Amino acid sequence: MGWQELFAIMKSDLEGRGVTVPPPLLGLAYETAQAVLPRWADIDARARCNFARVLRAFGEARLSELSFAPTTGYGYNDLGRAQLEKSFASVFGGQSALVRSQITSGTHAITLGLFGNLQPGDQLLSVGPPYDSLQTVIGHHMDKPARGALVELGVAYRESAWGENGLPDEDDLARCCTDQTALVFIQRSRGYQTRRSLPMAVIKRLVAVVRKHAPQAAVMVDNCYGEFVAEVEPGHVGADLVAGSLIKNPGGGLAPTGGYLVGREDLIAGAAARLTAPGLGAALGATIGTEKRLMFQGLFLAPALVGEALKGAVFAAEFFQRLGFKVDPLPEQDRADIIQVIELGQEEFVTDFCLGVQRAGAVEWWVRPVAGDLPGYVDPVLMAAPTFIQGASLELSADAPLRHPYRVYLQGGLQASQTIAACLSAAAQMGL
Repeated sequence: MGWQELFAIMKSDLEGRGVTVPPPLLGLAYETAQAVLPRWADIDARARCNFARVLRAFGEARLSELSFAPTTGYGYNDLGRAQLEKSFASVFGGQSALVRSQITSGTHAITLGLFGNLQPGDQLLSVGPPYDSLQTVIGHHMDKPARGALVELGVAYRESAWGENGLPDEDDLARCCTDQTALVFIQRSRGYQTRRSLPMAVIKRLVAVVRKHAPQAAVMVDNCYGEFVAEVEPGHVGADLVAGSLIKNPGGGLAPTGGYLVGREDLIAGAAARLTAPGLGAALGATIGTEKRLMFQGLFLAPALVGEALKGAVFAAEFFQRLGFKVDPLPEQDRADIIQVIELGQEEFVTDFCLGVQRAGAVEWWVRPVAGDLPGYVDPVLMAAPTFIQGASLELSADAPLRHPYRVYLQGGLQASQTIAACLSAAAQMGL
């Protein structure tokens, strides 16, 4: 099927959902699709490289049908769980891993890594401010820290500065490192900030700075939204601990819940003791029903599906740039995560954009997104999430905090074709 036939089908489907796409938008979409094809080829090549790493890890783990069998109760001696964690450690460049459905989110995974490896009197050093909900975990910026926040438990906190080039100020990071620095936290993706997401080369340099000026400190990377975007992961460039969510990239659209940590054995043990209890650690944690099979198969599919999300993001960047909006990253830029930022400039455009994305969804396309308060976020957030799994960011979604300059964060898309349809629908809803 050619592009023109595909766009005709999209137009007809969207009209059935109440969205009228004018002919000029279809023409622009066709031109955009032709323009991004060379970049798509690069993305496909990277996805093949990453898949080879996953397949090698599965081979080393020697999977069998028994690997997918559920466990109950305490979950002792879970063969498949051990093989899954061995596979994650291999894929993401660590000695050990903790991969559990009992980890409820990426923030939960990061929190386990922090609380499991920091003691009263230690200093946590963050490379720039962390994203909104993690700030509540730390408690430093809060007038009244949340109960149980790190600062309430006696962990000191410091932030290094961000440079004018949109990247961390490496000199300031060096100045901030002290003998009390126990853990340095690096957030790979931008969150709702204006700064750039971090390429792997930058993360490698930041690790080198910490090794030189605070050799006793562990380096932890929030890997959410970044898995399989590059050909290597933070663990391959020196990070001691890496954390993320299974309903984002590494779950491949199939994992129903869960999170992971990969890294040094002692740091994983610390996180596991916080997940269960000291002395119990990683030995407990049943895998119920089919969740283990879905985690394995999701990881198997993840490189290809992250590639689809990246292709959709490149299309969105080119399409909305041609419509006159500021986009970040630019269509031709290398990417560090699956998020595409589009600066819309006014609240009405954000509302229309998210409605358009919802209209292109496979689930609850008829629902109208409404802004609301989310735990850990200061501003109301408007979110389009027509996903099979609640909150799954590898699936097509869009969200935006309702604050100037009204940037919308488009992410995911298990099929690039759906993201293209969502761009058409969003632009039509905006009256463009």
